[in-house]
Amino acid sequence: MPDFDCAGRSEDRNPPIDRFNHETMRDEDMLMEQILDNINTTPIGQVLKKIAVLPEVRRHKVLKVRRQLTQGNYSLNKRLDVALDKVLEELTT
Repeated sequence: MPDFDCAGRSEDRNPPIDRFNHETMRDEDMLMEQILDNINTTPIGQVLKKIAVLPEVRRHKVLKVRRQLTQGNYSLNKRLDVALDKVLEELTT
């Protein structure tokens, strides 16, 4: 039953439920639950979990390497191979 305020306007305490939005939200919740349930068993889930625990980017190191690259003092191919090996090792263990 609507309530009336002092200006005579009615205020409905139980607004109508938008069935489409409600069902969409429920479907999204079910999808998220399925993803969370399967995160430990799927390869992509395992990779995402490992990515989530990686440390923050160290900006000073990024700037140092960028500076070395522009000056031609950074051996990119050799270091890239080492970095990729480390990443692959971390992802597979």
